[in-house]
Amino acid sequence: MSNNSNIRTTDNFIPLRGQRPPIAMTPVRSWGNLTPMPTTEATKALPEILFITSFPPRECGIATYSQDLIKALNHKFEDSFSLKICALESERNKHEYTEGSVKYVFDTWRSDAYTQLADAINRNNRIKIVLIQHEFGLFSGHEADFKAFLFAITKPIIMVFHTVLPKPDAVFKLEVQSLIAPCESVIVMTHNSERLLKEDYDVPPHKISVIPHGTHLVPHLDKTVLKEKYGLSGRKVFSTFGLLGSGKSIETSLNALPKIIEVHPTAMFLIIGKTHPNIFKEEGEKYRDMLTARIAELGIENNVRFVNKYLDLPELLEYLQLSDIYVFTSKDPNQAVSGTFSYAISCGCPIISTPIPHAREVLAEDSGIIIDFENSEQLSKAVNLLLGDEILRGSMSANGLQKITSSAWENTAMAHANLFESIITTEMKLKYRKPDINLNHVKRLTTDFGMVQFAKINEPDRESGYTIDDNARAMIALLQNYQLTRDESDLWYIKLYLNFIKYCQQPEGDFLNYVDIDKKFTAQNDETNLSDANGRTTWALGYLISKHAILPPYLVADAEQMLLKALPHLLTVHSTRSMGFTIKGLHYANKKMQSATITVAIRTLADRLVQMYRHESEQKWAWFESYLTYANSILPEAMLCAYVETGKITYKIIAISSFDFLLSVIFQEDKIKVVSNQGWHFKGETANQFGEQAIDVAYTILALSRFYDTFGDDNYLIKMEDAFDWFLGKNHLNHIVYNPCTGGCYDGLEETQVNLNQGAESTVSYLMSRLTVEKYVDKPVAHKTMKMEMLK
Repeated sequence: MSNNSNIRTTDNFIPLRGQRPPIAMTPVRSWGNLTPMPTTEATKALPEILFITSFPPRECGIATYSQDLIKALNHKFEDSFSLKICALESERNKHEYTEGSVKYVFDTWRSDAYTQLADAINRNNRIKIVLIQHEFGLFSGHEADFKAFLFAITKPIIMVFHTVLPKPDAVFKLEVQSLIAPCESVIVMTHNSERLLKEDYDVPPHKISVIPHGTHLVPHLDKTVLKEKYGLSGRKVFSTFGLLGSGKSIETSLNALPKIIEVHPTAMFLIIGKTHPNIFKEEGEKYRDMLTARIAELGIENNVRFVNKYLDLPELLEYLQLSDIYVFTSKDPNQAVSGTFSYAISCGCPIISTPIPHAREVLAEDSGIIIDFENSEQLSKAVNLLLGDEILRGSMSANGLQKITSSAWENTAMAHANLFESIITTEMKLKYRKPDINLNHVKRLTTDFGMVQFAKINEPDRESGYTIDDNARAMIALLQNYQLTRDESDLWYIKLYLNFIKYCQQPEGDFLNYVDIDKKFTAQNDETNLSDANGRTTWALGYLISKHAILPPYLVADAEQMLLKALPHLLTVHSTRSMGFTIKGLHYANKKMQSATITVAIRTLADRLVQMYRHESEQKWAWFESYLTYANSILPEAMLCAYVETGKITYKIIAISSFDFLLSVIFQEDKIKVVSNQGWHFKGETANQFGEQAIDVAYTILALSRFYDTFGDDNYLIKMEDAFDWFLGKNHLNHIVYNPCTGGCYDGLEETQVNLNQGAESTVSYLMSRLTVEKYVDKPVAHKTMKMEMLK
């Protein structure tokens, strides 16, 4: 083995399909020849994406960025691609890599290393894309070698430009153009950088993709608790973080502090982060010592705290969440983007920033304050304004979160994966990894009385009160989970939700829907048609009864008693969806009760739906009404339940034909797009395209599950998978609707953004969907159809 090799390969662990790589592996070894990595049968079919980048333990922004991106891609997708790393080394800094996917270590200061690496990439048939994280300075002194390296590679290249300088002279413009010429695609992180590439560098627009710097989803913990944890109780905190260097212009904040302290004596300025390793090697702690001297000169020692270390991500995010304000004082006008800035917004910090392009693009008057470079006077006024106005801080925090959520790492990962797929085409099919089942937000929304209706972001809004709708659906979801896990703690929640339903039942047997925080029925019960709520409650009671074999008998007895008491009232309803939910609930109940009375009730309600279908359906509109509205899937599912209960073929034919029609409307190729809540889809009119809610996706998944279980047609299973992926980002925005950090689900998908509130309806809808698809995780899909057999 040669000790002078310029590129080192590893015989490191390669994960099996669906298996995440371990956190720590055997350190990388140097090899004299670029021996191919050992492979397994499970990984041979996956196309390989090679990241050429600095990488931890190297401490720099691009290393952290790449680590976060790769982690997000691996968490987001499975059986789709294999990600490998070529870690960049400089002559001054060498590292031992323990990350399992580090394939090469590239000594960038040696000219012959560029030729060797290009040859290794070209000879490796598994590598399908080479993605290069570019920053001026990473290949310093070897620009010509790097350019030759790019032209030598025969694989598609994606280059990520972390900096795009404006107004280049002719020489520099030609230099950048020569880097871009051999690339299949170029990624930038802001629209300003995109504009510069087009206007200043004449880069063809089709080559450019704008993918924002990723941000972390955070649980938005209580500031008071976090401040106490870090010894900051009672302090008003503003902070900044990042690897320390003079470019951060920390002195701008220090010089502003005396005027801040005059107004807010408890103000504390946190300077988070160690000195940049390259700066430390050249000048030690010279800059930090200067700052310390300035603090003493100003007499502000009690209002400044250094957190002089490289923080692990969880600790960093906690520091940012406890901060009342985040200040960004970089004095580099050409800094295109800042990861620190992005992280702070995602933690809900109102931002005060110098006018770097990223700040000008993301911030506006409603989400932050922009100050001039090195202007301490403006900074002190801005800090005093925000520290003195809690309402303004809250508003800016919420607006900033709305703007930054689209750049969550999950969404950034999707944008990269979609670009990979467009380049690799037939050799790669994206498959979303299903998140672990998470009941945290459901339980957080639940008090000792029931499930709270709404949330502000992920904070339960108890003043919004309760509904029987939410508690009924929550009971179904917890029953699903209990059937899957037999977790005894689920029974407490099931009993709680059942007791809420009992609380809402009236002497005549019907149910009220709306209850306020003081457990009083509200006037909304008199103003709203409660038929659907009664139908959904019947569904929940019936579902509980159907699980009698695994539940304590007293729960089943309570549900049966309530259902029988409600039955006379249920037969009086003529609301379409109420009848659908009622049929479904009665069908579930009769699995145990075997009641002729219930069977007659199912037939009575189903016959009403048949009459509606016959009145409205025609060749191109196989439906029960002249419009599609909400909860559409419940109608064909109810007809299928009626068929299973009675064996009446008419019900079966209508179930299949109406469901086929609905699926033809709401599925576009392999994506679901449910009927908009901004305007219903009327017969003969163009449907509104935007305003989708999780509950309609969930009802579709539940119906697809029943049709698959009844008929075994794999097309239903395929559509179920596609529908569930809507929550994970397979939608018109390519944004997540489910938040894996909290276990909550966003309240809606709009034309240009998601509604970030994570209320009960959307969260339980996701949970029901996730628990439903769990039944089919290991189910092979044969892509067969049984439609003709089904219609017999």
